[in-house]
Amino acid sequence: MPVELLARMLSTLPEDDDHPYRTGAWRPQTAEWRDDDLPVVSGTIPTDLDGLYLRNTENPLHPAITAYHPFDGDGMIHIVGFRDGKAFYRNRFVRTDGLAAETQAQRSLWAGISEPPAIGIRKDGVGARGSLKDSSSTDVVVHRGTALTSFYQCGDLYRLDPYTAETLGKETFGGHFPAQGVSAHPKVDERTDEMLFFNYSRTAPYLNYGVVDGTGALAHYVEIALPGPRLPHDMTFTQNYAILGDFPLFWDADLMAKGLFVPRYHPELPSRFGVLPRRGGSDEVRWFEADPTYVLHFTNAYEDGDTLVVEGFHQGSPAPSVEGITDRWQRTFRYLALDAMQTRLHRWRLDLRTGAVTEEFLSDTFTEFGMVNTDVSGQRHRYVYAATGMPGRFLFDGLVKHDVETGTEERIAFGPGVFGSETAVAPRVGSTGEDDAYLVTIVSDLGADASFAHVYAAQSPSDGPVCVLRLPERVSSGTHSTWVAGAQVRRWHESDRASETVEALPR
Repeated sequence: MPVELLARMLSTLPEDDDHPYRTGAWRPQTAEWRDDDLPVVSGTIPTDLDGLYLRNTENPLHPAITAYHPFDGDGMIHIVGFRDGKAFYRNRFVRTDGLAAETQAQRSLWAGISEPPAIGIRKDGVGARGSLKDSSSTDVVVHRGTALTSFYQCGDLYRLDPYTAETLGKETFGGHFPAQGVSAHPKVDERTDEMLFFNYSRTAPYLNYGVVDGTGALAHYVEIALPGPRLPHDMTFTQNYAILGDFPLFWDADLMAKGLFVPRYHPELPSRFGVLPRRGGSDEVRWFEADPTYVLHFTNAYEDGDTLVVEGFHQGSPAPSVEGITDRWQRTFRYLALDAMQTRLHRWRLDLRTGAVTEEFLSDTFTEFGMVNTDVSGQRHRYVYAATGMPGRFLFDGLVKHDVETGTEERIAFGPGVFGSETAVAPRVGSTGEDDAYLVTIVSDLGADASFAHVYAAQSPSDGPVCVLRLPERVSSGTHSTWVAGAQVRRWHESDRASETVEALPR
């Protein structure tokens, strides 16, 4: 079947738009495509690459009420699937309640992240602060054969068919979905088939932690008391423990009382790691204090005897200065640029016997959005694959393979005007090692006005892509992605046909 245009959404964005996160590499898409046989531009699709690469992006359809933030855009899932030396592509909007309401109204109805909630036409909504549209445009994971999209500040999880990207409805956790929603970055443990998650809010106890079991039921849910409202964004886990964060970057209390939600950095406060058994109670949480910073994303954690080793990206400047920045857009969105935040791969060691914390930088390179082979999630790992950023902008211009044992790095630069996405690790069929895998990412070439799926050998990514596939249309920049092996999504049924997948996936 040739490339098929499935649908196109109506956009009211101005033709002369000058917003840097609605133009250029962030130019939103309105079309949904199906391509059952992606054309190969160079190289050969590996026959031992079997599974699905899923990527979430923000695609606004209407001007913001006053000030657009790139996290406000409507979620769109892109799927590049591989099997038997062939590849296919799908992209679909996540059919959220907010998208349906704004499509009918043909305008933005909710205040965005950079806007005070009071200006919203609709005052309902989701989010830890409340009154936000649930765009479900931040993260995507696959649990029990179903893709789940999530929102930056806590909301519903939307269920999608991982082959077609069709929205199947909201996740319910067997009728026990928490009223506070689920934050971005629920974690799937492929060894236990559990999904760990958290949410946060403006009211005590301010944080909750939960576990969904392999049947899809909410098996565990406990309160985690914090000193006040916080802004955690990610969590991590080991074989036996869940690890949550309390970092000194959170809403200014005085402004919050006036209905304004402006994050402030409090360097006089420590960073804190909350550790509890994965099915532990509120009274089992232990807090470990470390140097002040903010951690947007963790990469992995594991147990080393009586020590928990936690790795993620330390921000040297969680509140970047405006000094010397003359461009108004760079001033406004300086806290999205990796070089401005000074994000570097970092390691914390939490001693369970003494409560002491030791920490060290693992790299001098500014990287973020790091991925590991999910076969080693919660276990000792060696490699992290992370993005480099264009100076001053929220754009990924390359890739670094960090060897956290030796400290060596292998770098890829995508080239002028070419920007990538979070890179997922796809274990080779029959793989025998952590980097016996492929790296899959989507890049957008502004000069060619086109997007491509790149596949690299994880053992030597600097050799260049082993194959390049052309997508039907240029893809907007975005945030997160995931990889799921074909065996994991096909285990629920015998046919790979999308029409049968929807019926066969467990509810």
